[in-house]
Amino acid sequence: MTYSIATIVTAAATMVLSGHLAAQAPPLPQPLPFSDHTGFTQVFDGTTLKGWDGDPGFWRAEGGAIIGETTPDNKLTENTFIIWRGGEPGDFELKLEYRISATNSGIQIRSRRLSPGSADAQGRTANGRWVMAGYQADIDFANTYTGQIYEERGRGFLAMRGQSTYIPSSGGPKIVGVLQTSDSELKGIIKATDWNQVHIIARGNMITEVLNGHVTSTLLDDDTKGRALTGLIGFQMHVGEPMKVEFRNIWLKQY
Repeated sequence: MTYSIATIVTAAATMVLSGHLAAQAPPLPQPLPFSDHTGFTQVFDGTTLKGWDGDPGFWRAEGGAIIGETTPDNKLTENTFIIWRGGEPGDFELKLEYRISATNSGIQIRSRRLSPGSADAQGRTANGRWVMAGYQADIDFANTYTGQIYEERGRGFLAMRGQSTYIPSSGGPKIVGVLQTSDSELKGIIKATDWNQVHIIARGNMITEVLNGHVTSTLLDDDTKGRALTGLIGFQMHVGEPMKVEFRNIWLKQY
């Protein structure tokens, strides 16, 4: 199912009008319970990388988590990924926890693997075996980009943290709504050097990211040439200073 911008705007207007007629205060958010796994399947067994495909020089399973780590003696020359090989979900919900120590990472959805020597949408060549392109729930240690929807090796920034955006059939993202009252409001919910809960909902041409119980970005994508409605799930390690990123409690619900 796909959604139109007119449908969403009309629904929002109806809710606002109903609130005025009822002369009630705006309703408080009702966060989706992260611990509710009804209909979900755990896609990481907690002890091995069975079902996952990544460079063993950087990725391992340890302490109940998938860990990606670089060191001064073991650096990246290109962003690398670990890919879930259990399918290419279309409409789904993904729940997980992450923790990061430095640099940058991300959660890939509806993505594709680029074979070595192939070019991405921007003409850049992929060199390694584990390179992905597609939608990404961005993560960075400085929390400048955490909570936004990005497109790796594609259209770039699609919905910054705190934005509800719409991409028409031609042209770039348009900001159609805001999800915070100040630039720092949603940044304040992110836990530095601790575990954070991520809930990604992908339905039709709409993607919603929820971080620690708060909606941080939404995207309605009508760019039929640029978007993807199915694809791979994976995790990123970014070039840069030595880093460690961990992912655990990974649950997937497909529709």
